[in-house]
This record gives sequence, C-alpha cells and structure tokens, in this order.
Amino acid sequence: MKDKADSGADLQPDLRKNYIYRLINEILTFALPLIAMPYISRVLGAGGVGEYSYTYSVITYFIMFGAMGTASYGAREIAINRDDRQTCSRLFWEIELMSILLCLVSLMMWLLLIMTDTAHRMVFIALTPYILGTMFDISWLFTGLERIGFMVTANAVVRIAGMMLLFLMVRSVDDLAIYCIINSMTMLTANLSMWLCLPRFLVRVSIRGFRFGNHFRAMLVYFIPNIARSIYTVLDKTLIGLITGSPFQNGYYEQASKMIGVADGLSFVVFNSALYARMSYLFAMGKHEEVKNRIAENADYIMFMCFGTAFGLAGISHTLVPVFFGKGYEPVEGLIYMMLPLVPVIGISNCLGTQYYTPAGRRAQSAGYIVVGAVTNLIFNLCLIPVYEARGAVAASVAAELLITGLYLRNCDGYLTIKQIMDSSGRKIAAGICMAVIVRLLGGLKLNGVYVIIIQIFTGIITYVAILIILKDSFLRNLRERAL
Repeated sequence: MKDKADSGADLQPDLRKNYIYRLINEILTFALPLIAMPYISRVLGAGGVGEYSYTYSVITYFIMFGAMGTASYGAREIAINRDDRQTCSRLFWEIELMSILLCLVSLMMWLLLIMTDTAHRMVFIALTPYILGTMFDISWLFTGLERIGFMVTANAVVRIAGMMLLFLMVRSVDDLAIYCIINSMTMLTANLSMWLCLPRFLVRVSIRGFRFGNHFRAMLVYFIPNIARSIYTVLDKTLIGLITGSPFQNGYYEQASKMIGVADGLSFVVFNSALYARMSYLFAMGKHEEVKNRIAENADYIMFMCFGTAFGLAGISHTLVPVFFGKGYEPVEGLIYMMLPLVPVIGISNCLGTQYYTPAGRRAQSAGYIVVGAVTNLIFNLCLIPVYEARGAVAASVAAELLITGLYLRNCDGYLTIKQIMDSSGRKIAAGICMAVIVRLLGGLKLNGVYVIIIQIFTGIITYVAILIILKDSFLRNLRERAL
C-alpha cells in the first residue's frame, strides 16, 4: 500500500490558495526589486546597471548548467508521484543530489573564469553565491506537491531584508559589488530557508538503490530548451556588451526588460506556475478533455491580462520612465514600446509550455521549437545589434518569440487553436487601444509625476474593464456566469 503524507500534506491542494501564494511570491520576486529600482537606477546610473546586467548574464550560463532543468523536471516527477510519500522522498533526494553534483562542477568552472577575467573579477566574486543558491534551490519540491505556501513563507522575510540592505549599503556606483553580493546572498539565504520545511513532507530513505542515470538523461531534455531560450533572454545582453562595448546600451535594455518582466509576471507567470503541477497530475490521470477545457479557459484569462498590461504600459511609459528611472534613461521608453508585443506572444507560448507540452511529457518536442527560435534569434542578433544596438536585440527577440509561439500553436494537437486566440483577443485589443489613448492623454496633467502615474493606472484599469463589459468580452462574461 502506498504511504501517504501526514495530515498536513495529504489533503487535496487548493488551486485558489496556490494562486494566491504564487501571487505573493511574484510580488516578492518582481515588486520588491521594482520598489528598489528607482533608487538603484539613480545610484548606479545606466552604466552601473549595464555592468550588472552584463556580468549577471555571464553567470546565468553557469546557473543554468547547475540547475540542468531541475525546476521543471523535478516538479513534474513530484507532482506525478505526490500520493506516494516513499517514492516522493526517494525522487527528491535522487534529483537534488544530482543537482548538487552539477552545481559543484559549475562552481569549479566559474572559479576558473574568475581567475582569468581581471576586468570583472570583483563583481564575479560577489555573484558567486548565486551558484550556491541554485545548489540548494528545492522550490520544485513544493511546486510539485502544490504546497506553495511553505515556499513563500520560508523566504518572504529574507527577500524583504535583502531589499532593506540595498537601501542601507548601496550608496554610489562604486558599491556595485556590494549590490551584487546582497542580491546573491539574498537568493542563497532564501533557498536555504526552504530546507526547514522538508521534514513535514519527506521520510527517511536509503541511499542504496538510488538511480541517477535516468534522471540525468531526463534532465537533459529539460536543460536543452533552457539553453536555447537563453539565446534570447540572456545571450542578447551578453552580445550587447561584447558587440557595442557600451554598458549604457545594456543598462537601457536591462531596465526595459525589467518593465516587460513585471508585465509578464502580472499577466501569466503567476497563473501558469500555479497550474503546472495540477496539469501534470491531470495528464497522469488521463483526464485529457478536462485539460483541454482548462487550457482554453486559462488562455482567455491570460489574453485578458496580457493585453491589459501591454496596452496599459504603452499608455503610461512616457510618464513612467523619467519618474521611475530618473535622468539618463530616455532610450528606455522606445525599447519598452518595441518589447510590448512580447507580453501576449510569450503569454501564449508560456501557457502551452507549462500547461500542455511539459505536463504531457512532450518537453523534447517543445525543446526543438525553442532551438529553432534560438538559432533565428542568434542570427538576427548578430546582424542587428552592430547596427541598431539594443533595439536590434529587441527586434530579434520579438521575431524569435513569434516563431516559437506559432510552432507551439500549430503542433499542440488542438489543445489550443489560433482561432480560439483570435476570438478571445479582438475585443481585448480594441479595449486596450482605447485605454492606452486615454491613459497617454492623462500624462499631460500638470501634477506631480507620481500622482499622474497613479491616476493613469486606476483610470486605465477602470476604462479597460468597462469597455470589455460593454463589448461583452468572453472572459468577463464567463466569469460572471461562474459567479452566478
């Protein structure tokens, strides 16, 4: 008979609670840096921000090698076997020990880079705890068990403390290394804190009989798309630094990317992350029709959020950039406008990736599409960055994401169709355009910039929702029917 988890862990996970916890976690992940961003932008300047962006892009490759797809693969394996506590415990230790070994190899390679690169040595040393933090990152366990509350509770205090240290200790561009070490140590400490919750979910298992070979091969399937996706999420920053030689171009690109990252987080990252484990469980139970219906409903919600945040950001950027970042960041506004299509485009591919391809065990297939997009992006980057600098990297990313999303939709066996996306998007785009125009006009108010932004945000939300109600949008109509 299968061993069950204790009374605190054997209850059916609550999707609503998990969504709320995911939302809290994304607030910590996106909102806390967002709060610190105006201060850091002014203290470090575009050059300092660009230097951090470039050096962090370099260590990201070492982090990815150490993680080796653990987050997605581990969460899926735990989700499938979560009703068997003994198997869950064995899987956890097999996957985690494999991750520790890979991180140790990555750490040795990173130390070799530190010894050879004298120009960035101090910053690289300050970033080293990121690799150690990856070694002890077990958030995938709680994701698979759908016990997100433990993960969020464990690291909330650490993240807030880290942000406070930034305000206290980073005073000028000369404190760039301090900024890096605070960020990296915050990540390491937050991940270590999650280990305190392990005894509640795991039982003792013997190391004899552990199997690592199967996990390594499976993790490679998850690792390949991560490497490929880095071509247009990380390598673009590396190439901007190497090709242009300007930390300022990287600084502009970094800040624009952060704003789009916030839009992504609000639109779909939290939502999809909360559903990933549940979809894996439903696929394992063979409930394919339920999965199909859920993906269609979830995609409608994602489009509602994506177009709302994208057009809202389009309307507010002219006011937001100078108020939020300060002087010297004027090119960021234009980069944000160019990046806005990424929000709905990535929203669709992320929906299919986390709710269909990976839970259905088709990660290898999706990896192929990502590789195609990555090669396309690399070619465009090499052609466009020398001429258009940061703008060239943005254009390359948009082209790559459009290609990948098209491949995802074409080959998902009808779990989500282009027609469904088009039917869902028409009214939302119309409402978004109207909202963006009204919000942009409000930017001319003769008030303090912060007050203008607040007025723009609330007016934009009300306008967007009101127009969709008038147009009888599918998402709001279905939401009303479920409420009744």
